[in-house]
Amino acid sequence: MGRASPLLIIFLVLGSSFATYNLVTMIIHYGSSESEAVDDGALFFDPITEMPAHVKNRKTSKAPFHVALTATDAPYNKWQCRVMYYWYKKQKSLPGSEMGGFTRILHSGKPDNLMDEIPTVVVNPLPAGLDRGYIVLNRPWAFVQWLEKAKMEEEYVLMAEPDHIFLRPLPNLAYGGHPAAFPFFYIKPDQNEKIVRKFYPEEKGPVTNVDPIGNSPVIIRKDLIAKIAPTWMNISLKMKEDPETDKAFGWVLEMYAYAIASALHGVRHILRKDFMLQPPWDLETNNKYILHYTYGCDYNLKGELTYGKIGEWRFDKRSHLRGPPPKNLPLPPPGVPESVVTLVKMVNEASANIPNWDSA
Repeated sequence: MGRASPLLIIFLVLGSSFATYNLVTMIIHYGSSESEAVDDGALFFDPITEMPAHVKNRKTSKAPFHVALTATDAPYNKWQCRVMYYWYKKQKSLPGSEMGGFTRILHSGKPDNLMDEIPTVVVNPLPAGLDRGYIVLNRPWAFVQWLEKAKMEEEYVLMAEPDHIFLRPLPNLAYGGHPAAFPFFYIKPDQNEKIVRKFYPEEKGPVTNVDPIGNSPVIIRKDLIAKIAPTWMNISLKMKEDPETDKAFGWVLEMYAYAIASALHGVRHILRKDFMLQPPWDLETNNKYILHYTYGCDYNLKGELTYGKIGEWRFDKRSHLRGPPPKNLPLPPPGVPESVVTLVKMVNEASANIPNWDSA
């Protein structure tokens, strides 16, 4: 190569200096904007996408969150709560966790035999018949009652469910006034606009303001969920009373109600696909925080999925409606995804270490 002219060298130096100045200015601007965003709830990034790395990695202090778990006193719910609480305690004690306290919100209206094992607040169920057999409608009503009496130090709340297992220490994924939520592929407000508009009128904004989420898992500031919860409860009841909505949304009705209630209050969620995985469809647990075992896992002895057909090997929480699964469940056959193997191992570890496993 020929020797560079003095004029070209000057241009290169000036250009490099200008780029460096812009980069430093941008970093300073973002650094100051970050603290402002926490105060007023404004963000300089789209809350529907992953947070930029420079924001995600610039936390200056921990923001612990309180784990709030809604549950019934049915045996089916109890053993799941015990597994969940076991793994909460284990992951909370590890470095990197921002988990604070824990409350099981028991919406049976009366204490049960796990009161001494799991920190619990008893709240009332909906009046008889109001849930029309859809017991999940008790969840928003339970949160309304709990938030009125809750005494907790944490500013944030994680809304969780009994069939959640913490895979690793969970950091606070929320950011200021923007909660963090897991996006569900089957929550599609834009494809159900006619029904969504019954509860989210056009003057409120585009239907895309309704996030594709449910209430769980969600990490949210407690002042925000205190505002949203009554609306979430009322919309859930109205949806259940409307035959068209009830038929269209079915078992995810209460999830849509939370998403719409949040939109009515102008709350948008940061969608985190790494928040949770759901076997057997998600194959690996790597870099995920919560394992949600809502689906049955059925396989033949070749390790092939037989979903919809009872397999030669299976794990399905619904197989244990009347009591906990036995200890030391057999592991899946070779070829079954790591996520399913991990699920069984974690249930086995919990059952082996929880006292009086068979009695609850």
